[in-house]
Formats: sequence, structure tokens, C-alpha cells
Amino acid sequence: MAFADREAPIQMLSAKKYFENLTSKEQHYAHYMSKASHAGSRITMRQVSPYSEKIFDTVMGIHKGLKEYPKDEETAQYLEYVTQFLSNLGEFKSFGDVKFIPRCPKSTFEKLGQLANVPVDSSLLDEIYHDGDASALLGFPSQGHTTGYYRGPEKVTPEDMVLLKKIFADFDIMPENLTIEKLSHKLFEVHVASASTAHAKGYPDRIEEEGIEVLFKFGEHSTEMEKIAQYLAKAKEYAANETQEKMLEHYVNYFKTGDSKLHKESQKVWVKDLSPQVETNIGFIETYREPSGIIGEYESLVAIQNKERTEKFTELVNKAPAYINLLPWDPAFEKPKFQPPDFTSIEVLTFTGSGIPAGINIPNYDDVRLNVGFKNVSLGNILNSKTSNDKWTFVQGDDVETMSKYQSDSFEVQVGIHELLGHGSGKLLCELDDGTFNFNKSSPPIGLDGKPVTTYYKKGETWGSKFGAIAGAYEECRAESIAMYLITNRQLLETFGFKTKEEQDKIIYTGFLQMCRAGLLALEFWDPASKKWGQPHMQARFSIMKTLLRYSSDKNFVKLAYTQDDYSDLHIELDGSLIETVGHAAIEDYLTHLHIYKSSGDVENGAAYFKDRSDVDEELAKFRDVVLAKKLPRKQFIQANTVIDGDKVIVKEYEESPIGMIQSFVERDL
Repeated sequence: MAFADREAPIQMLSAKKYFENLTSKEQHYAHYMSKASHAGSRITMRQVSPYSEKIFDTVMGIHKGLKEYPKDEETAQYLEYVTQFLSNLGEFKSFGDVKFIPRCPKSTFEKLGQLANVPVDSSLLDEIYHDGDASALLGFPSQGHTTGYYRGPEKVTPEDMVLLKKIFADFDIMPENLTIEKLSHKLFEVHVASASTAHAKGYPDRIEEEGIEVLFKFGEHSTEMEKIAQYLAKAKEYAANETQEKMLEHYVNYFKTGDSKLHKESQKVWVKDLSPQVETNIGFIETYREPSGIIGEYESLVAIQNKERTEKFTELVNKAPAYINLLPWDPAFEKPKFQPPDFTSIEVLTFTGSGIPAGINIPNYDDVRLNVGFKNVSLGNILNSKTSNDKWTFVQGDDVETMSKYQSDSFEVQVGIHELLGHGSGKLLCELDDGTFNFNKSSPPIGLDGKPVTTYYKKGETWGSKFGAIAGAYEECRAESIAMYLITNRQLLETFGFKTKEEQDKIIYTGFLQMCRAGLLALEFWDPASKKWGQPHMQARFSIMKTLLRYSSDKNFVKLAYTQDDYSDLHIELDGSLIETVGHAAIEDYLTHLHIYKSSGDVENGAAYFKDRSDVDEELAKFRDVVLAKKLPRKQFIQANTVIDGDKVIVKEYEESPIGMIQSFVERDL
């Protein structure tokens, strides 16, 4: 049973001082983009679970109806639940995909509802407190799990989504903004997110193929899609240049019509809006949480450039081709020319989604990345967020001081490499639309077995469609492995400002130590009953720790040490003198396999290889209980609101408390 975290740190995600340095025009642009962002919050809730929006309305109603909250332990537990719910935009952890329930009894909701004169539905309470079976994990309904991406009287299965993915590819339908309703064994209704109920150009009314019938219906999330489009139209009035105007025009038409090709067009323009003072992105973006891995979660970012920190990222971009040439594979598995992206450090004003990342590399459209480009952003006020109760579990002695002093800097380096050189590298061997190939088909590059590869991406196939649900964790692992491979490069570390060998040694050591620690902590996000991973980044980090622990040439390199039978003194022992030899070699071997399997589209061997490396065997599973016993609650970030006062835009921040978190949502008028 997963309860809401106790005493989770609540932090104001402040970007106020950066906002106040913007021009009035830029402030108005940021304001309307933030309003558009928040306007889609209910979409994310619906995607998380069928009940999240109802829970939101209930807790908002209670707050608006109360003059003050009672001062007792049960109310404090209720507020902890609500804060975590709002931080995740749903009743499932954004980092872990597991449901959490209140520590207070049901009667607390009923008591607060009576005080606020708000009826609390008993059936909703039953859902809030329902736990202990497969439905407490996100996944396919046919396997007993929960999702908001599918609905209907019949339960969607993995086999259903294989058929639908093929149909979408055959008819050139982009799936990112869809919801699937299964009406019967052979009848599906596909709902397209759009303000308008009219069919967008190029979308059929119905398709009969693969033994099933698929109907298309527009107008999903229509109220929110219309609001978003209206705010984006207002933002266009304050755009900094013609590029932003064109981007916003595509966005507005996309949210109105639901035509996903318009979103792709917006991203082609977005990547050309270089180094804006106000960085934004919006749409159905990451596909991690949809069980088949093709439908995107609604997300939106509004942030302000940190010019000082961006300078070192610009230098890294300029040197990126040289670093990519150091990666351990034949040039045939790499793009012939690196498309230098815009790489900026930003301070987040608004992020709508189930969780806020530390770095972002988008767009996720492979053809846009290859032919037009992509952007990297490092989220500075997320990376550098600290609270008074930050602790370093599973490290001892000098390692505690090392982590306290160098973790933030080392993590910034890791994220920078991960986003730019990790997600920004690599080539997919593809058959092109005209029947030609982007590699020498008659003499393919040499694979891992010393023979020419025989697999590739056929026309219409993408990385996501081919590798499916495992694609997210696999790609995060490849990017993390590239970060670990290149973090030992001292010239690269100089780019980040670490000039002395002593500083560089600390950054390298801390990078490997925190990766091993993250891999151990990842056991929280693995469910022993279903053997299911609930978080792709943590599955990736676990597999890297396991690789360093089990597959390095010297078993003394990394050890999980303990003396107590209950593992209460479990800690990581890392031999720093072996990092640049034994550790580097282990990462090189792992990375090479991951990359070539991905590049050549070898899903059979690639998926099996990654699943084996991220499998939690009995020897490692025994540590899960102590990891859970020592787990620290995740930070809950309160986001500011912006308000127009005359000709000025005011940033309103809130007290760092559950009341401050709730009030910030109340004032968004969702």
C-alpha cells in the first residue's frame, strides 16, 4: 500500500527575479503562454486516471468552502495528500506510476466536506482509498492496471494497440493526441483532442482493416482545447518575431482542429526560434505513461532564459561534433552531420504536466530532429532546488560530504551531456518514403556479431512504433550511458567551468556515485508482484548500476556493502581509481550494444538485452524493503501565477505550505 508522503518538502519554484528583467512585451507573452499552459491541466488529469479530475474538483470545492482548516493530525494528513495530488496532477506518482492514498481516514474527507458545505461522493472516496491490487499501477486495463488513455465497456489489450498502431501508420495518422475507446471486441472509437468537432483534413470517418472497425470522433477535451487556442492567439499579439508568430499560428490551428501534422509544423518552426528570452513549448509530448508508448501526455513549458548559465551550454554545442566522434560506434550508425541545436538554461515559470523534468530534449518527431533540428533546455531552478532536509542515504563517510558539495554541479554536467549528446546523437537506419535508404543497403554497416546488420526501419516504422512500451526507458538508458561515458572527458568538464584536476576528479567520482545510488533507489519504482517498472528513467539507472556492479571486469569497482542482517547499514562502495578504466570499459560495452540495436531497428535482440540488464533478480530484490524504509519524499513544487494589473504583469508567488499549493491552483480558475 502506497501512502502519500509524510512531510514532503514544499518549495516555491521561483523565477520572479528573471521575469522582472523581461520587457513589458515579453512579460505579456509569458503571461498568456502560462495561461494557455495551465488551461490544459484537466487534460493531464484525465490522462492520468479516470478519477483524477473528480478528486481535483472535490478538493478545490472543499478549499473554497472552508474559512480555515481544523488544526488536527487527520487534517494535516489530508493536506499532505492534496498537495501531492496537485503536484502530480493526479492520484498516481508522476515518478513511479504508482497510486498513492491518504493517510487520514475517509471520515476526514466527509468532515471537511460538511464544514465546507460540499457533498463528498462515497463512491469517489472508495476509489481514492482503493489499493492493493494491479489497479494501483498504470498500464493496460486488460492486465488489471489503470489508465486514462483508454476507456469503454471492453478492456484494451496490448494486442489491440499493436493493431491500432499498424492502422495509424498505414493511414498516416499521428497518434499523440488520441484517446482510445473500445466499444466491442472488434469496434473502436478513436477520440481526437480538438476544440472543433469537425473532422480534420486527412482523417477518415471510419476504417475497416486487420479484422477490426475504427471510428474517428473529434472534440475530445474541446473546452480546454478552445481555451488553450484563445490564450495562444493572445500570446501571438506579443510575439518577439515572425518565427514565433508563425509557430503560434500553427499551434492555434492545431488545438482548434486536432490535426497533429500542424503540431509537427509548429515544432519545425519552434526549433528555429533560437535562444528566445521566453522559451515555450506545448502539446501532447512525452509518451512514457501511455501503456503502448505512442500517445502523448499534455505538457506545456514557459520559462525564462538564464543568460549566464546558457553561455557554457553554447560552448558545449559548438564542440558537440567532436564529442560525438568519440562515441564507440562506426560512423555509419551516426548522422552524417550534427544539427547544432539551441541549448539554453532556463528558469521555469510554468510547467503543466504530471511532473517537472530537470532537462528536456525535443521535439520527439524523428524526421524533424533529423532534417530540421531539435532543442535542449536545462531547467535551472529544478536542477538547483535544495531544501533544508536534503539527505544522502546509502552513502557513508567522506562520500556524504562529497555528495553534499558536488552533486548539484555533477548532475548539471550529466543532464547537459544526456540531453545534448545523448538524445541528440544517433542515426536510425531507414527505408525512406521514396523507397530509397539512408544507408548503403547493399553493404550495410557491421553489427555486434561482426557481420553486416540485417534489420532496419521499414517505411512508416519509427523508433516508438517498433520498440513500443520499452522505447522510453531504453532511450533514457542510452542517453544516461552516453553521459556516463563522456563525463570522464576532462576537456568537456573544462567547458562547464571545472578547470583543475582535483575539481574534475570530484565531478567524475560524484557522477558515478550518484548514478549507482540512483540505481539502488530505483528499486522503489519496481513492483515485485508484477515485475513491472513504473518509471523509465529509474529503470534505466537501475540497469546502469547493475551493469557496473555485475558486468565490470573488477568486482571491487562497485559494491553494495552491509553488515546487518536487515541491510539497515547498506551503502555503496565505489573505487574511484577504477572509474576511468574498469568503469569506462563497462559503460562502453553497454552503450555500444544499446546504440547499435536501436540504430539498426533490431527490436528482438535489443529489447531482450535491455530487459535482461534491467531485470531485478533475487539478489538485488532483497534490498527493496530497506530502500522503501529509507526513501525520502520528493519535493512538491508550487508554481507562480501571473496577473495583469493595468499595463503591468505581476508575478504572484505563494507561501511554501499545503495552503499555498492549493491556493495557487484555486487562482488559476481551472
